[in-house]
Amino acid sequence: MSDTTKPAPPRNYHPETRLVHGGTLRSSYGEMSEALFLTQGFVYETAEQCEARFTGSDPGFLYSRFSNPTVAMFEQRMVELEGAEAARATATGMAAVTTAMLAPLRSGDHVVAAKALFGSCRYVVEDLLPRYGIASTLVDGHDLDQWQRAMRPNTRSCFLESPTNPTLDVVDIAAVAEIAHAGGARLIVDNVFATPIWQSPLSLGADVVVYSATKHIDGQGRCLGGVILSSREFIQDHIHTFLRQTGPALSPFNAWVLLKGLETLALRVRQQSETAAALADALARHPKISRLIYPGRADHPQAAIVKKQMRGGSTLVGFEVKGGKAAAFRTLNALKLAKISNNLGDAKSIVTHPATTTHQRLTPEARAELGISEGFIRFSAGLEHRDDVIEDFQIALEQA
Repeated sequence: MSDTTKPAPPRNYHPETRLVHGGTLRSSYGEMSEALFLTQGFVYETAEQCEARFTGSDPGFLYSRFSNPTVAMFEQRMVELEGAEAARATATGMAAVTTAMLAPLRSGDHVVAAKALFGSCRYVVEDLLPRYGIASTLVDGHDLDQWQRAMRPNTRSCFLESPTNPTLDVVDIAAVAEIAHAGGARLIVDNVFATPIWQSPLSLGADVVVYSATKHIDGQGRCLGGVILSSREFIQDHIHTFLRQTGPALSPFNAWVLLKGLETLALRVRQQSETAAALADALARHPKISRLIYPGRADHPQAAIVKKQMRGGSTLVGFEVKGGKAAAFRTLNALKLAKISNNLGDAKSIVTHPATTTHQRLTPEARAELGISEGFIRFSAGLEHRDDVIEDFQIALEQA
């Protein structure tokens, strides 16, 4: 766009500053808020310019399915926040995961992934990839020997979440990256539960980071979105053409909403993490709770790894109510502030029963292996006052 001023080169600003100003493009009107370009296509001054756009010699915009000024601002702001070289936005978080996994692979390749994955991510690894001749092996993410033994000469990608959904286990990203690279593979990390505020996988050795922007990045339950961040080479060689030809595009309107969400991301994540930590401390002493998991507490199973690779805890808490599914349901139904939903990272506190929702497609044996019991509840802290949230749970647990 010839009438759009390009942003100044990024300086070594703090994340909060980058979240407000990063990637901003201004048109000739000098608007303060990022402009929303609701257009499918673009007009070219000449046929020669149109040709140049399609060959790539002119870097302007062509068609909003794969390039749009508002979407480009969101991508650039994420690049500056994450410390990546390049990014491509997608329609949803699962579009980001599926594209990052599938785009660089070919029939005959092999993938190693941690068993503890969001249900849809595990579907991609276990069910979707093998349909295209791509073999997969699931391992215990904490067992580095299993990662090592699972590697094959044709292993091209390793994939993990950390912290995991929903049990908040933490995987040693640097150690897995070392194993992946030694075997000639790339490491893809889903960083949704940590957010870019508390963890930077690329600095730990990961090659690709994916986000469901639907979660904390939007943060107010308004829209869907995803993003893939990596090296310029990986994005250009594998992701760009795949998105261009298959079409899981992020809408410009959603990109604009996500840009607005990024402005307050650091504020929200910090407050939500403080509330989650306070609730975890309260529930850890409750007689009706048999197990509690929160990254940042000294009793977390991987506390040493949390301290090594994360700058903060999490906005989420996992806990098990004594009495199984019936007690968990009574607790969920008695809550007044925390709403029953399958989202997370919202301004409103959210509770989920993973065994019957996000991980219901897994067998009971697979859920048990991951620590997803019938009494397990996942809590996502909102922006309510922490004392009100704690009181809400204390009253609800009386019904358990």
